[in-house]
This record gives sequence, structure tokens and C-alpha cells, in this order.
Amino acid sequence: MDLCESYVNHDNGRTHEAIPESSFTRWHNKINLMGWIHRKLPILVWSRNYRLSYLFRDILAGFTVSLSEIPQAIAFAKIAGFVYCLFGTCKDLNIGPTSILALMIQSHVSSLGPNMAVLCTFTTGCVIFLLGLFNLGFIVEFFSYPVVAGFTSAGALQIAGSQLNSLFGIKRKASAFLESVMVVFKHLNEIQWTDTTLGICSIIFLVVLREFKRFGSLEYKRELSFTRNMVSITAFVLFLARNALVVIIGTILAYLIQNKDGKAPFEIVGKIGSALPTFKLPPFSTVVNGTHYDFPDMMKDFGTAVIFIPLVAILESVAIAKAFAGGKALDASQEWFAVGACNIMGSFVSSMPVTGSFTRSAVNNASGVITTFGGVITGICVLLSINYLISCFYYIPKATLASVLVCAMFYLFDFESFHVLWRTKKRDFLVLLITFLTCLLWSLENGILVGIFSNLLFVLYTTARPKFHLEHQTCAGRYIYLITPKTSILYPAAEYLRKDVEQNCTLEYGIVVLNGKNIGDMDATVARSIVELKKELELRKQTLLLLNFKLGVKTTLIKMDSVLHNYFVEGSIDSAIKDHEESSGYTSVSIVA
Repeated sequence: MDLCESYVNHDNGRTHEAIPESSFTRWHNKINLMGWIHRKLPILVWSRNYRLSYLFRDILAGFTVSLSEIPQAIAFAKIAGFVYCLFGTCKDLNIGPTSILALMIQSHVSSLGPNMAVLCTFTTGCVIFLLGLFNLGFIVEFFSYPVVAGFTSAGALQIAGSQLNSLFGIKRKASAFLESVMVVFKHLNEIQWTDTTLGICSIIFLVVLREFKRFGSLEYKRELSFTRNMVSITAFVLFLARNALVVIIGTILAYLIQNKDGKAPFEIVGKIGSALPTFKLPPFSTVVNGTHYDFPDMMKDFGTAVIFIPLVAILESVAIAKAFAGGKALDASQEWFAVGACNIMGSFVSSMPVTGSFTRSAVNNASGVITTFGGVITGICVLLSINYLISCFYYIPKATLASVLVCAMFYLFDFESFHVLWRTKKRDFLVLLITFLTCLLWSLENGILVGIFSNLLFVLYTTARPKFHLEHQTCAGRYIYLITPKTSILYPAAEYLRKDVEQNCTLEYGIVVLNGKNIGDMDATVARSIVELKKELELRKQTLLLLNFKLGVKTTLIKMDSVLHNYFVEGSIDSAIKDHEESSGYTSVSIVA
């Protein structure tokens, strides 16, 4: 009988009919297909063990997050919460619009209108999806800590600066940081004391409520009295809802003190389009001031942003998901798939680009969310507010919204990174400073490019100038130069190694020992440089020995020049030199006094 048709079970000596090959193939493929579906739709896994108690905690967390999100979520970006519930793997991650992405699309929206934001959402989703499909996520690894910190801090200043005109009631538009500051100083006579007073008072209110986090918690502790527990919970709820509260108070104030003509004493948001989002194709063309722009024109306006906006979205979401993963392994490819799907689906309901929000994710985590269903609750709360409370948004003071953004950006500015990098690594501090200033004074996209490029230059310089430990010894009347590279030697350092040996190992009849214990890899350029070094040393009546090299590196060197096989030695310096002299028939010549 064919082996594919039967097998012998030696346990109890019984023979069983095996699964036919075609049936086995179908069964194996079915298992693989189900595993793939479960990976792509994590909801099918966690929903099996979902309990009623989980639902209550998800509802509480979702509602709590919505309190801090409603002032920011006038757009229809919260549809992403529904999509992430299906595909996302991190229960704490809150997907939605973020200040950084809003800033990155601001200039494009200003030039060609709001359709640019929706198209950007579609292209962002497609790029992220393709990155995950082809496993190109390693690109994110080029965003080092100094680059990210400089980018985030500059973005925070850009956003805060763009709100200065609204904060002081100046009816002038400005986007860039320096432009915003200059507008304020050039139009000091246009500052409105009512808007300024409201904005400053709102900032003070937000800062005070933010400090309530120290005294509050949503957890009920049995060892504390009921009164202290209620005070703690109330303080924490006030902390979470501070953004919503300051907007509500400002709106009520603007409504109550309006004059007889219905005009508020502050600059207000005014009329906003209502109703829930409609499902339609993303705009692949647009008309601005009577001029038609087709898809190539819109993409030309995006420029490098079409790549950097998706990369920033990935960077934010994956970094936040890792922060809340609790040490567990994170399926980054699935997170890219989820964020990409959120943006693609969002573009069909006129959403702006979305990604993970650290602040709202932290609130989600602190609120005790159990599953990604909490994001669905948040989305429902926000969409209901948009549909039924949209008329209340008419009286929202612009100074109040500006205070929310300015206060949020102050805490987003990474002050600690400047201090830490200055204290620990001046080179990384320089990369941080270059990235920060370029992002602030030029643009965020170009700032990222310059930051990455400057960081790579430092990496290449370090690679081209590796550190060597040079030790002088004597053995059997011979002068020994022991050179120990601290890291692997790659091609940019090939000439540097030769010059370093030539300049520091000058004594005639000396032995140059290259210690390879720390060299894990070597390319052909370095191997050829060592061959040339051996020849140069022989002309100077010196000897080269290769001590304790790893097998892979030995193979590379021998394939470059088979003669090098005779120059490899093992063990201690003394024994290695003696063994080499005995095998080569060399008679020691004493040159040491």
C-alpha cells in the first residue's frame, strides 16, 4: 500500500487508514486559511470569550474617551473606530484624527480645498496597506528617537503658533510658525481683549483640571472610604473631560452674553454642516475658484507628503501600540493592515487621515477598556453628537478651541528629549536640533528628510571611523602591535584601517596582530584592504598576523587571497606568535634593548 494512503501506529500494533493526499491537502489548506482569517480579523478570536462585564467596561471607556474627543472630532474621521474594531490587535489604541497629521495636510487643504484631505486619506491608506503587504515596515526604523522627538516638538510649535491669531482675536490667517508670530506682532492693535481674556482663562482652566489627574482614579479601592473614592473618581472624570468642559462653558458663555443682534462678544465658529457622513468615492479631481484640478495636479501638490504622511501615521500607531502592548509581541504588519483599512474606508465618508492618538489611547487604557469594541462606542458617541448637537457648535468661541490646542501642544512638546540627549549624547542632540529647526523653519516633510539624512551621515561617519584599541607588547624579542577593533569593519573604514596601521605601527621587524574577536562580518572591500596591508607591511619588514578570527570572516579573507590562510593564529599572543614562527621557520631577531 502507498505511504500516502496508510500508516502503521506502533502503539498497540494497530494499522490505521491515513488521510488521502488530496484530502490532507484540502484539510491543511483549510487550517492555513482559517489561521490567516483569524490573523486578519482578530475580532473573530476575542469575540468568542466576550462577556457582559466586558461590555460595560468597554462602554465606560468608550464614553470617557469621547468626552475628550468631541471637541476635536467635528470631521467624520471616527468611522475609523468601527474599522479598527474588526482588524486591530491593540485594545487600547484609539484611531482618529491627530494634530500632527492635521498640520501636515494643512497647506494642501489651504491651496486646493478640503477635497485634498479626503484624497490624502485614500492615498495614505493605500500606501500603508502596500507597505504592510510587501513587509516594507523596516523604513520606519530610519525614524530614530532624535528625529521623532525633533519632528514632534516642531509640529507642536507649528500647531500652537497657528492658533495665536484665534487666541488673541486677530482676524488674519497664518499657517507657518514664524508667519503666525509675525502676524501677531504686526497687528497688535487688532488684538481683542474679550477673546484674549477668554483664551487665557481657558488655558488656566485646562492646566488646573489637568492637575486633577494626580488626585483621581477610576478604580474603586476598598481600603478607602466611600467619600474619598467618589472624590477620586470625580477628579479623574474632570481630568478626562476637561477639553469638553472648557468648550461647553465657552459655548454657553458666548450664547448667554450675545447682544440683541445675536452677535457674540467673541469670534465664534459659526455654521457647520450637519448630518452623518454619506458613503461616496474619494474625490480624484476638484474645482477651486473656477479652476479644475485633476488627479495628477492634486498629487503634484502633495509632493513628498504622499509618502511621509503614511510613514508618520505608521510611526504614531505602531509606537503607541507597542507602548500599551505590555511587553507582548506586536503584529506590526497587522497593525499596518488595520490602519491602512481605516484610512481607505474613511476616505469613502470624507474623513481626514487618521492614526493612533497617544493621549486618547492613554485615556482608553486608564478607563479600563477590555477590547477594541471600546473604539466603536467612542465613534457612536461622537457621531451622535455631530448629528444631534451640531447646532450647539455654532457658538463655540475660536479662542476656546485655540486654548485647547495650545494647551495640548505644550504637553506634546518633548522638553525631556532636549535635556536627556544633551546630557547623554551630544551627537544625537545635534540631530534633534537639526530636525527641530528644519521642521519649524522649513516644513515637516523636509525636516524629516533632513533629520534622517543627518542621522545617517553620523552613522556612516561612525562606520567609516571605527574605534581601535592599540596595545604595545613584546614577545621573544619581537615588538608586538596588538590592534583590536571594537566593532565589525565595513567598507567605508577599509582605507582608514590601513592608514591607522601605517601611522601607528612603524617599528621595523615588528609584528602587527589584528585581533578579530569583535569582527562578526567583513565585506570584500575590507578583505582586499587587508591583503594590501599585508603586502605593505612585508615591504616594511613587518609581519601581519590575524588572531582569533571567526570562521565566516576567515572564509571571506581566504577567498580574497588564499595566502592569508597561513597568517591566521589562535589562542594567546605568546603561543600564537611562537606557533607561527615555528611553522614558518622564522628565527627571532631581538630588537628590544
